[in-house]
Amino acid sequence: MTGYAPLAADAAAALKPFREAGSHSFHEFTVDEVRPRYIASCEANGLKPADLYRVEDQTVGEFSVRIYQPKQQQSDTVILFMHGGGWVFGNADTHDGLCRALAAGTGHSLVAVDYRLAPEHPYPAAHDDCRAAFAWLSDSDAGHGLSASQVVLAGDSAGGQLAAMLAQENTPARGNLPIAAQVLLYPITDLRMGSESYSRVTQGYPLVADTMRWFVDLYVPEGTDLTAPALSPLLGDVDAQQAPAIVITVGHDPLADEGIAYAQKLAQAGVTVTHHHLAGYAHGLFSSAGVIAQGEHQVEAVCRFIREHTGTPA
Repeated sequence: MTGYAPLAADAAAALKPFREAGSHSFHEFTVDEVRPRYIASCEANGLKPADLYRVEDQTVGEFSVRIYQPKQQQSDTVILFMHGGGWVFGNADTHDGLCRALAAGTGHSLVAVDYRLAPEHPYPAAHDDCRAAFAWLSDSDAGHGLSASQVVLAGDSAGGQLAAMLAQENTPARGNLPIAAQVLLYPITDLRMGSESYSRVTQGYPLVADTMRWFVDLYVPEGTDLTAPALSPLLGDVDAQQAPAIVITVGHDPLADEGIAYAQKLAQAGVTVTHHHLAGYAHGLFSSAGVIAQGEHQVEAVCRFIREHTGTPA
């Protein structure tokens, strides 16, 4: 149930209502039950929305995006953000506070991908929507009103997997829109789901090992190769051409070990990596950054990393 370190005080305080209510993890509910619960949790615990110059929703094919433009535009860099939620729940609203904070804290426009969700839209729907969003952003005639000279790929959990997938598939040699940096927040990187942290984090948190198995069963059709790089970036090809990465992992998380392993793989390939491992924290830190001080601190660290790697003044 516990990690290698006890829960930090601010994490324990935020988790107290969940445990007092019976510690029911996401997979113990139906999809129709868990979606509004997650929305309510993010609304109650997320960052308060920063005031921006422009926030606008647009439809792109079969999905939508939300465009955030800060009041003080610093450059033509655009952050492409993919939300977490196990490909099953989450949307532009659940991560609105985080996206606003990233736009305001970096001076860059941000595009949040509101991709289609499982089980209504199984794999590869979410992956294909994120690929389409990258292509849409790269097209100056697409009607988004942005002039993107480079992109930062960012995402949490399943969104971290989607960001890592795009980074692997869009290296400079392929002539795509340059990727300046990648932000991987407790990312899914290995759907074999056999690491030690899967046996360690089994109860007492909203996301535990069985929750990840539930997500995979809902999103990935039976018989799909779970070792395919798009699903398991840890097993994909990584080389020094990939953009600098910040990887943030947390100890009380079934995804901890694979996130750490992916940071190591990037570094061993010659990629510049900043890795923060927060042993006393649990999955969901960034969607609870309004009530967990360390979450807000890490958002600020991410903004600094993005500014440093996009040539943006502090």
